[in-house]
Amino acid sequence: MTHDWRTDRIGSALRGENPTVLRRLTAGFAVIGDVQFLPGYSVLLADDPKVERLSDLPRAKRLAFLSDMDHLGEAVERASRRLDPAFRRVNLEILGNTDGFLHAHVWPRFEWEPADLVGMPVWLYPGAHWADAQFALGPRHDPLRKAIADELTDLRAEA
Repeated sequence: MTHDWRTDRIGSALRGENPTVLRRLTAGFAVIGDVQFLPGYSVLLADDPKVERLSDLPRAKRLAFLSDMDHLGEAVERASRRLDPAFRRVNLEILGNTDGFLHAHVWPRFEWEPADLVGMPVWLYPGAHWADAQFALGPRHDPLRKAIADELTDLRAEA
């Protein structure tokens, strides 16, 4: 039976079928986002699809997930800073309002963003940014994917 990784992101990652996976981390999977209107957007997926919220995890696994989120955030920051001199910062968010599984968003932010959006939550970007094919993850993002994955490897070696 063929599974659509988009409808089973964690299961497909566990099976090695999710093409967005950058690295397996301690408590989850670092993946690059489906949309890249802010280049480097990544997500940390918990490694258990039944886990809906951070508080569902036992304390040790909860701390491991938060540590993984920190590592992915730092990897995106390092890669973004190296690839774009207009890099500003990274925003980290655990929301869970749309997808019912535990995940954390890692959003790089840049000086070139529109003035009315640069200081606002990324969710206020126009809907077209989320669906426009020009922002869809694709082969042109391979150097960015590699840069983030390499930073994750380097951070693991530094630990």
